[in-house]
Amino acid sequence: MAPQPYSITQNGRFEPFELQVSRGQISFHRTITVFGYNPDVDTAELVVWPDGATVGYQHPGATITVSSSNANDNASGSGAQTVAIVGLDSDHNEITEIVEMDGQNAVTTSGLFTHVNFMYVVTAGASLKNEGIIYSGTGTVTLGVPASIFNLIYTGFSNSTSAHYTIPAGYTGYLISGSISSGQASGTTAVIGKLIVLGKDQIARVAAVNALNNQFAYYDFKLPISIPEMNTVEARAFATSNNNFVSAFFQILLVKNDGSL
Repeated sequence: MAPQPYSITQNGRFEPFELQVSRGQISFHRTITVFGYNPDVDTAELVVWPDGATVGYQHPGATITVSSSNANDNASGSGAQTVAIVGLDSDHNEITEIVEMDGQNAVTTSGLFTHVNFMYVVTAGASLKNEGIIYSGTGTVTLGVPASIFNLIYTGFSNSTSAHYTIPAGYTGYLISGSISSGQASGTTAVIGKLIVLGKDQIARVAAVNALNNQFAYYDFKLPISIPEMNTVEARAFATSNNNFVSAFFQILLVKNDGSL
């Protein structure tokens, strides 16, 4: 019989439970940390990520493409040479694939993806970073940009900063904490930030909301919010006028469900 998930620390009073989870010492538990950044939040409500479009996904899963806005991001170039795509497959199980870059040309994955939760640069050339925006998505790719964008790595960041995460099949997520901050030169613009749980029915349910004006807001959920498998957590924002910097963060404790062992 397979062991069951439990939350008993290995070292009891000698080390905090949270540290043991981060060290991989608590079976079936792990933390997911998500950061989002958008340098240009306007009046339309969107996910906090470095793009002005809606985050793409597909069901059932299918192959996606990976490409860059800069030709130097290629297998022998000075920018990103290989990139990891971390997401969910057709059954919403976790899948990771490493793609060899080809500049602005689309490289097609072998795996089938419904969601892309993370992207990061695995190897790079002389610049030690991605020199263009690296995209994953579907549809026609024009100068490195796909028609529907699933996720991206902003120029020079070397990993995605997209404030959305979909809980894999067989797991429950527990939303522990989150934050959002905004900034604008004049300091006169109100930014509305939302922490959203998007169900499988695609209904967006608000977990937290705040109004900011060149401010920072932090949420500490002493009793974590339970998020079922295949649901998505997003940080969203919109403003009363254009040209606002917004960043967001949330942390999830991911626990394996008993019936999926």
